[in-house]
Amino acid sequence: FKSVTFEDSLFKNCVFEDITSLNTYFRNCTFMNTTFYNTDLEQYKFVDSELINCTFFHIRTGCQISFDDDYSAYWIYFVNFLGTLAVLPGNIVSALLMDRIGRLTMLG
Repeated sequence: FKSVTFEDSLFKNCVFEDITSLNTYFRNCTFMNTTFYNTDLEQYKFVDSELINCTFFHIRTGCQISFDDDYSAYWIYFVNFLGTLAVLPGNIVSALLMDRIGRLTMLG
């Protein structure tokens, strides 16, 4: 689940297995005889929900990276390209100085 909100839902005899959710919340839901296995669904995601005879096994915890919908791979490459352009003038000056004054002097 990426970003889902369940409201006023009934989950009866369900198994939630290997689920990773980012902004998923259950509001005013009822869970009956439900098993949660290897999920990151923690207690704060169940807002005003009732858990009846539910079991939790191997709850995952940790940091999850969230990318907004408008944050695409294009921006990652574009920012990397701008960083590379920022270093370019220094590389050119460094190469010219190395030819002019020598490698050992540059190291010193």
